[in-house]
Amino acid sequence: MGIWETITDIVEAATPWTTAEAEAPAEDQPQEESEDSQEEEEEEEEDEEEIEDPKEKFEEECKNSKQCAPAKHHFDECVERVTAASDEGEAKEDCVEEFFHLAHCASQCAAPKLWSVLK
Repeated sequence: MGIWETITDIVEAATPWTTAEAEAPAEDQPQEESEDSQEEEEEEEEDEEEIEDPKEKFEEECKNSKQCAPAKHHFDECVERVTAASDEGEAKEDCVEEFFHLAHCASQCAAPKLWSVLK
């Protein structure tokens, strides 16, 4: 492989307008068969139970617990302050930092409970 072939290959790989080759188009199937398969898929989806994530439940409990009360208090105050400022058209801050402090506290609180459930 020569240098020009290498450069050509690199250019062809990097250009977004290269030609993509697709597979042959699928044959049209009768409408009845596709409806039957859709009904089967819906039945399968109904049969499957949606698994609840215990992490979300534990984190929600922890956000409202005494352990995370200071972080939640700061976050709630910030939300009120920003909401009031945005109503007046003067919102110059957001509550990202307070949110992450609250989320971190909730994660730290929920972790031991979560591991005990998952074991």
